[in-house]
Amino acid sequence: MSNNQNPEQKARNNIDRKLNDSGWIVQEKTRVDWSASRGIAVKEYLTDVGPADYVLFVDKKPVGIIEAKRDEEGHRLTVVEEQSSDYATSKLKYLNNDPLPFVYESTGELTRFTDFRDPKPRSRPVFSFLRPETFEDCLKKKPLRERFLDIPGLRTYGLRDCQITAISNLEKSFKDNRPRALVQMATGSGKTYTAITFIYRLLKFADARKVLFLVDTKNLGEQAEQEFMA
Repeated sequence: MSNNQNPEQKARNNIDRKLNDSGWIVQEKTRVDWSASRGIAVKEYLTDVGPADYVLFVDKKPVGIIEAKRDEEGHRLTVVEEQSSDYATSKLKYLNNDPLPFVYESTGELTRFTDFRDPKPRSRPVFSFLRPETFEDCLKKKPLRERFLDIPGLRTYGLRDCQITAISNLEKSFKDNRPRALVQMATGSGKTYTAITFIYRLLKFADARKVLFLVDTKNLGEQAEQEFMA
């Protein structure tokens, strides 16, 4: 890698590397080999609003775009979302494509991702690009935010009033598309059981794949493990 590269070239090199790490083959628009991989990222693919920095193809089907920005523009990634969405809704040359659902803005160091299938799309920071097979799985079902809307009413049998309130309000927060929520419960009110009940409902009704449960002490971790296994 040359030390004389300009900031945009450096950003694209970092993006290329991260795409490779996530199972993508990066190719130039003039030399596309569809047999090289099921996941192909084509640089400067032509659209009716201009060339997109990267168009992501899974099994020859376009699924998303990446808008590349210089590292010093990292603080403005949310500002360029509109430009990225223009590419996502554009027509690709040689193809009669539907709008592309998955959009990234990236400097190679900072990356934001939007799933435009969400009821209220919004970008979020991510650390890597989704793998081609993950995109394929995503396209087979509704987006997670939409699946939240399908969670049925809570069966309250065996739950305390404070647990019912916590779970119901937490689920409402998710359905309202809020990215964060804070649950405050008194000592001895069954916080871990409340969390387990909510996680169970995410896995069963919203088809969540993974839920991260963090504790701040070893004892709490062992206690939580026992309750999860009960």
